[in-house]
Amino acid sequence: MLELIATCYKKYFVSKTDETRIQFFRYLFVGGASTVVDMGIFYVAVNIFSIHYLLAQTLGFIFGISVNYLLSIAWIFKSTGNFKRELFLFAAIGIGGLLLSYLILWFLISRLDIHAFQDMLAKSVAVLLVLIWNFGMRKKFAFNS
Repeated sequence: MLELIATCYKKYFVSKTDETRIQFFRYLFVGGASTVVDMGIFYVAVNIFSIHYLLAQTLGFIFGISVNYLLSIAWIFKSTGNFKRELFLFAAIGIGGLLLSYLILWFLISRLDIHAFQDMLAKSVAVLLVLIWNFGMRKKFAFNS
């Protein structure tokens, strides 16, 4: 039984893999870590420093994508060996996700008039939709050799 647990642990958490389901499983952790950073900065910027939500989104994005890239190349995706192309595509996809999150936040906050702590609900909806976008695009384009 312990051997089975060790094998599963190694497969899901340690060994490099090309299996999409395991990569997505890991991406949930990486996305979670970068989301905590992103949302933490967003929350502090909006609620403590009264920074406009779109600027706060940008600040959160910069820190969140940095964490995401470092963890992604260390744990999820195999490098293509072309670091410049890989980093460019990773960032471009992230910027696409940022623009998508701007649109979602604008719609939920400005058009549907969601404010106060509900701005975090709007942010959470944006995060979930952009998570799927980012994983799929990064797997297909940034880390596809």
